[in-house]
Amino acid sequence: MTDTTTPTTRRTVLGLTGAGVLAALAGCLGSASLPGQSAGNGNSQSARTYRVTVANLTTGQPLTPPAVVAHRAGVELFAVGDPASDAIRELAENGNLGPLGELAEETDDVRGVAVGDAPLVPDELPASEMFPAAATLELETDASGAYLSFVSMLIGTNDGFAGLDTVPLPERVNESRSYFAASYDAGTEVNTEAYGDMVPPAQALYGIDSGTDGTGMSDPDLAEDGVIAPHAGIVGDGDLDPAVYGWDDPVALVQVERLD
Repeated sequence: MTDTTTPTTRRTVLGLTGAGVLAALAGCLGSASLPGQSAGNGNSQSARTYRVTVANLTTGQPLTPPAVVAHRAGVELFAVGDPASDAIRELAENGNLGPLGELAEETDDVRGVAVGDAPLVPDELPASEMFPAAATLELETDASGAYLSFVSMLIGTNDGFAGLDTVPLPERVNESRSYFAASYDAGTEVNTEAYGDMVPPAQALYGIDSGTDGTGMSDPDLAEDGVIAPHAGIVGDGDLDPAVYGWDDPVALVQVERLD
């Protein structure tokens, strides 16, 4: 397959991506706490607000709009060595945050959610002219939601994602903490590294027209009954050049500051 570079515009990425994957990403959960999960749930004395900044540390791998979750200790979004949940599979394969939103609405252990409104694109990629490499979110929770998790799809992969699972939120006002997020393979889809098997925004964000549309749906023919594991990165078996689109861990920096 011969790749042809094509101009990248915001309309190309958000409006001409088949299923409108990125637009759906930004709107699935919204950029504030979900209904029923707002800070304090009526107890204003326990309300807490955090500023969460997520930065893409790669040079060639865009991330979907980041999702950060404040929750109790009993919530585990993912674990290395375990099968991926439906929420993680949909995020890692299709950039779909819908199941994660359903999880947040169904359990009282999730105390707050915030989602970015744009992909995080490294400065080295053409789409960086339209999209930032970092995003700052405001996350509201209460004293019981003392832990933070973060997830974001590695857009140019079959089922890769950046993740941070159950790390402590700062306790004191003005206290801040920084965490590095690693890359993971959900173990749910074969890593073909082919544009035709990736979500449509991959090509748009890379400024590439490969002649294939890509897909925002899971392909049963590529289904893999594996477990979550550290991602092997781009190995060059498909359409992606590891020297351009590969990465080294960590893939993201997550900085959290308690505001009040």
